Amino acid sequence: MLTKNKEIKEEKLDFVLSLDLKVKLELLQNQIKLSRLLIENILETEVKEYSGTKYSHDKPNGGRYSRWGTNDGSVRIGEEKVRIKVPRLIDNEEGKNVSLNNYKLLRNLPAPSEELMEKVILGISQRDYERVSKDCMESFGLSQSNVSRKFIEASAQALKEFQERDLSEKVIIAVFIDGKSLAKQRIIISLGVTIEGEKIVLGFIQSSTENSRSIKQFLKSLISRGLNYKKGILCVTDGSKGIKKAMDEVFGKKYLHQRCQWHKRENVVSYLKEEDQKEYRKRLQRAYSERTYTQAKQALMGIREDLRQLNLSAVKSLDEGMEETLTLFKLGVSEIFGVSLGTTNSIENLNSLLARFINKVKYWKNSDQIFRWVACGLMEAERRMKKIRNYKSLYLLREKIMQTLKIKTTKSYVNAA
Repeated sequence: MLTKNKEIKEEKLDFVLSLDLKVKLELLQNQIKLSRLLIENILETEVKEYSGTKYSHDKPNGGRYSRWGTNDGSVRIGEEKVRIKVPRLIDNEEGKNVSLNNYKLLRNLPAPSEELMEKVILGISQRDYERVSKDCMESFGLSQSNVSRKFIEASAQALKEFQERDLSEKVIIAVFIDGKSLAKQRIIISLGVTIEGEKIVLGFIQSSTENSRSIKQFLKSLISRGLNYKKGILCVTDGSKGIKKAMDEVFGKKYLHQRCQWHKRENVVSYLKEEDQKEYRKRLQRAYSERTYTQAKQALMGIREDLRQLNLSAVKSLDEGMEETLTLFKLGVSEIFGVSLGTTNSIENLNSLLARFINKVKYWKNSDQIFRWVACGLMEAERRMKKIRNYKSLYLLREKIMQTLKIKTTKSYVNAA
C-alpha cells in the first residue's frame, strides 16, 4: 500500500517542481504540516480499502468494516515525533479493532542519529531543544533527558575518536597554540597546518593557567600521537611565557617561534594615551607590512625612537620579543605568509567558531562535560576552516625552516607535498 502511494507522489512531483519560487519556499516553511497531510492521506487510503469513502453508501468488503473515530498517535519525521490522528476501524464480524498496516510501517521508519547531535552542537542547548521542537515543529516525545542521554553518548564517542586521532599521517609545517577561557579555567588548544595547507585541530587540554608544566605535557602527548617536529616546524603564539618555555623544553632547537604581530601592536599601544594610539597602531601595522627584514626592523626602530620621548613602558613592550615577531621576515617569506602565519588569527578564528557552538551552555557540571562539548565543537569548527593563503608555497617555508635550523634532509623530503 505504501508502494502505491509512493507511485502517486512521484506522479505529482512534476507539478511541485513547476510551482513558483515563492510557493516552493512556503512549502518548505510548512514541511511538518505537509508531512502530516501526507501521512493522513496514506492512512486514509488504507481506510478506504477497508470501509470505502467517508459518508458513502458504497461499502467494500460487504460492509464488514466500519470507521470508528480516531485515536491520538504519532509518527517520526526525521528525529521528531509529530502528533497525528489515527483512524479507527472496527471489524463488525469479529467485533474488534483493525490495526492499520501503513501506520505500523510509518512508525518503524528509521531516524537519523547524527542530526540530533548536530542541532545541539550548532547552538540549540539541550534545554532549548525541547522548546524549539514543540513551538516550531509541533513535536513531542523528545524530552530534555532523552536529548541529554543521546548527546552524551554521541559526544563521548566523538571525544574518544578525537583524542585518538593519528597525527603521524599528516606532515605538520606550522603549529598555533593559544588558550581560551571556559568555566573559570583555560582550555589550551593547538591547531596544526599541514604541508597541503589544511588546518587541523591537534588537541586541547584543560588547565588553570597557561603554565609551562601542563603545556609541556600537552605537547608531549601530541608527539606520542605522531606529531613529527624533528624536521623543523614554525610555532605561532601570542607571546605567552608559559607556552614559550614549554616549546623550548619540548621542541628544543627543532622549531622557530613566530610571535603574533597583532598582539605585539596592541600591547604597545595599550600604554599610550587614546589620542596617540591610532597613529602608532598605523605605524606598527605599516612596519609589519614591509617587504624585507631590514625594512621592517628599520621601521620598528624608528617607532622605538619616537616612543622614547613619549612612553618608556611602551618602548619596553616593543623591545620584548621584537625579533620573534620578525621570524617570517628572517625566513624571507613574509610577503607570502605574513597574513596567514604572522599573527594568531587562524586559531583566534577557531576559538570564535568554538564559542558559537558552546557559549549557550550556561552551567558546566564537570570536566567530562567540558571535554565532550569542546571536542565536538572543535571538530565542527575544523570542518569549516579553509586552507591557508598561498598554501602551494608551503614547501618553500619548510625548506627555509630546515636551512635556518641546519636540519639535513633529502631533497625529495623537502619537495614532497
